[in-house]
Amino acid sequence: MTEHPKKHRLVEYLESLVRGEDKSRQRRVLAELRGGFTNPLKALTHVAWSLSEKGGRREEDDAVLLAGLFALHPEPGSVSLAAGLRRLADKSESIELRFRALLDCDREDLGVHLRHAVSLVGSAETAIDFNDLQRAIWGWGHEDRYVQRAWARAFWAGRGAENSDVSVTTEA
Repeated sequence: MTEHPKKHRLVEYLESLVRGEDKSRQRRVLAELRGGFTNPLKALTHVAWSLSEKGGRREEDDAVLLAGLFALHPEPGSVSLAAGLRRLADKSESIELRFRALLDCDREDLGVHLRHAVSLVGSAETAIDFNDLQRAIWGWGHEDRYVQRAWARAFWAGRGAENSDVSVTTEA
């Protein structure tokens, strides 16, 4: 079994948000985080504290994207997005085509592809490992494409298997 590193502080915050008792606040914050897809400033008020002092625009964009994706399906779990899509691919041939498009997308198009993927996995009521998704987003542009390779292994090597321990913890 793969040992997972400590959760990112933004992921911890998001998960604590849905465990909280103030459901009115929860609904408001999740709506603002989803609003970050079209207006990042709406979500930035909830994620800016998690950014490093030297972090640039990319770190900011990544945090807003992750928070928005969480708000689409605020049910934290232990299944990687690739493994969640693999489970759906057994029921629909179009899922594999969508997954291939996700793996091939440029960083600029990542948000659109991830929104569709998270929505699909969420519609199947599969709880996503958002810490794994955070690492994937942060590492998406790496020249070795280690995120895409790890996801490809989780998707194709695991076809027909119930669980996959493959996550994005593999460093280049």
